[in-house]
Amino acid sequence: MSADTLPKPSTDWFVADRFGMFIHWGLYALPARHEWVQNREKIRPEDYRRYFQRFDPDLYDPRQWAKMARRAGMKYFVITTKHHEGFCLWDSKFTDYKAPKTPAGRDLLKPMVEAFRDEGLKIGFYYSLIDWHHPDFTIDRVHPLREDEAARAENAGRDMKRYAKYMRDQVRELLTEFGRIDLLWFDFSYPGEDGKGRDDWESEKLYAMVRELQPHVLVDNRLDLPGVGDFLTPEQFQPPAGIRDESGKPAVWEACQTLSGSWGYHRDEMTWKSVEQLLWMLIDGVSKGGNLLLNVGPTGRGEFDDRARDRLEGVARWMHHHSRSIHGCGAAPEGLVAPADSRYTYNAEDRRLYLHLFNWPYRHILCPGLVERIEYAQFLHDASEVRIDRIHEAKYGGVDLGFSDMVALHLPVIKPKVEVPVIEIFLKG
Repeated sequence: MSADTLPKPSTDWFVADRFGMFIHWGLYALPARHEWVQNREKIRPEDYRRYFQRFDPDLYDPRQWAKMARRAGMKYFVITTKHHEGFCLWDSKFTDYKAPKTPAGRDLLKPMVEAFRDEGLKIGFYYSLIDWHHPDFTIDRVHPLREDEAARAENAGRDMKRYAKYMRDQVRELLTEFGRIDLLWFDFSYPGEDGKGRDDWESEKLYAMVRELQPHVLVDNRLDLPGVGDFLTPEQFQPPAGIRDESGKPAVWEACQTLSGSWGYHRDEMTWKSVEQLLWMLIDGVSKGGNLLLNVGPTGRGEFDDRARDRLEGVARWMHHHSRSIHGCGAAPEGLVAPADSRYTYNAEDRRLYLHLFNWPYRHILCPGLVERIEYAQFLHDASEVRIDRIHEAKYGGVDLGFSDMVALHLPVIKPKVEVPVIEIFLKG
């Protein structure tokens, strides 16, 4: 049976939850200048080892991480169990390049899984297909030693088949030693000249093993296997419209985004997004039928820095009142187009439409297509009624609007004190 014919798991929980936390954490937190620092600065393995010898996150408290994620309205999390540097957060039997062999002296993954599970979040593991530390991983165009001719000459002694087995052994550990895992995030394939793809990873064997061990687990689309992938993964990009699959049906997708311009902790990176921008990404994605996986890069001492905490607290304040416009929601029913500078999300089970206002209009907002469908409207943050005018003719306020069949929602002159006000619209049954 080929990989693309294996039974597919249900994505119902995933499209209902909509919001997750991505965590990039590894040795790269110590140089604190991007998780690809080893690649960008072409650091040799023996020089990179100084971070391994000093990795000691003495302030690490995963229960604090999990509480911040839950308060922000996140329903699942994904942790980099191993990133491209090859360093493992858990006590793998197949390598010594792992947290228990650093000054940390312990498995850092198990308490994290327990903490997030106790807060009610689903568990996701990121596992890098790339490994710049493993002796059998051949040097290619993204390897830190890509320009080292002597190192390139040693490729003949490296064996990607041994490395592919190493990956399967480690993924087997992740799927048998940590209980139920809900999501696997493999990263990433780059086939073509001096690259690597499905044959190098032996992706079919890896995928078949995953399906055998935990058939329910959702797997991303980065194994370079056509037809395989329970969800699509646009990265640092907001799709301009909903994404469709090869058959033309709405696809299951998740945009992965950063709080700043780096995934790993970057002390000097200054393009941090505002709370309002983060909410815009979340709302915009859900309005197009997608999820948001929002990344945090903890410090080398094991904490979220003050900038990350500030953003997460801001999101939490908004989600305290507005989470029901996100969880369980997706795109609006066919034919309902949100007014300018706004987005609709829709809960089909409750028949509630949520109008998110990115720019505050003066006194009224006109919503076409709702005359026969709207029953009631209120602000979501305080449940205060929003008065409705049903407009059957093209004229309103003494002006010929050029269209009819709309409602005018009456708004206060002053914007409510929330980053993005939301009007909850109850549709007729």
